[in-house]
Amino acid sequence: MAEADSKTTRQEGRFGQGFLTDIWYFAALSSDLKAGKLARYEILGEPVMLGRSSRGEIFALRDICPHRAAPLSAGRIRQDASGAESVECPYHGWRFGYDGACTAIPSLVSDQAMDISRIRVRRYPVAESQGLVFVWMSSDPRGLGEPTEPPPTFPGVVGGGPKLVDQMDFDAHIDHAVVGLMDPAHGPYVHQQWWWRSSKSQHDKAKRFEPRDAGFAMVRHEPSKNSRAYVILGGEPLTEITFRLPGLRWEHVTVGRREVLSLTCLTPINGKKTRIVQIVWSDHPAFSILKPFIKVGARAFLRQDGDMVNLQNEGLKYDPALLWVDDADRQAKWYQQLKREWSASRREGRTFENPVQPAVLRWRS
Repeated sequence: MAEADSKTTRQEGRFGQGFLTDIWYFAALSSDLKAGKLARYEILGEPVMLGRSSRGEIFALRDICPHRAAPLSAGRIRQDASGAESVECPYHGWRFGYDGACTAIPSLVSDQAMDISRIRVRRYPVAESQGLVFVWMSSDPRGLGEPTEPPPTFPGVVGGGPKLVDQMDFDAHIDHAVVGLMDPAHGPYVHQQWWWRSSKSQHDKAKRFEPRDAGFAMVRHEPSKNSRAYVILGGEPLTEITFRLPGLRWEHVTVGRREVLSLTCLTPINGKKTRIVQIVWSDHPAFSILKPFIKVGARAFLRQDGDMVNLQNEGLKYDPALLWVDDADRQAKWYQQLKREWSASRREGRTFENPVQPAVLRWRS
């Protein structure tokens, strides 16, 4: 194995370092991207410009002009006499097609020979699905890698627009953000609102898990009796919680014919910051009647997790060894196994084989 490949393997294998590649990352809501507009994002430490053409098509390019490094997202979309569109750099007017190819350098005069077709910026494959925008982050440093699978899709009511959207940047590597998200034992200590639960209501729990795609699921079950938030839904709710690489977690709740889908998307901004976006869809009347209260509660919930991340960083800055406990931390172990298998399967050019085995996990919370 080459030295570069060996280094990449070590980074992907060590918890809290490196990123998964050759995979879709959530970037934005479709509604965030308006026709004819450009927006700057950072994903895996790379500057990514997302835009929507006048025809409504999504595209993504590296947000650095190869001339003098100005961000292309600060420019504008231009249309030539033939109707072809391109992104114009704000510094010197260099233009790039949506495929990343340079189409014009205005400062050139007619007798100056320069093959502009050899100039390109990296193009990122991008897909729009269920009102969400995903970017494929290839392991190919030239950006030539193409998606090997469609973007993830989610069950339930995702056609009528979200009822709730919240966003926060955690000062943490995505690994720490993910295991914090799936940690089943922190709730009574970090989230002690009267409408959720308290440390006094702890009891033994046993939940059944099974592998799903590039992740796993806590299979459909009745919510715990000490989870008061489900009371507002009435009836007899059933819930299923699913995790999928690289950082997608969703809870699908059914109450008779009514549904709630709560999706949390974790996207690495860089090695020390992760964006958390929570999106809720529902056809349940509670989200019309009680939406202001639900919004305040969800926002408080997310910020309590953010505060705990900041507190945890006080210890993590010393790079301590971490102690994982079965069964409460089994999901965190699965996550690390899934990451290793994803990287190995891509590196070896073979089909991903989910390492998670069906199990009943027990913990107290």
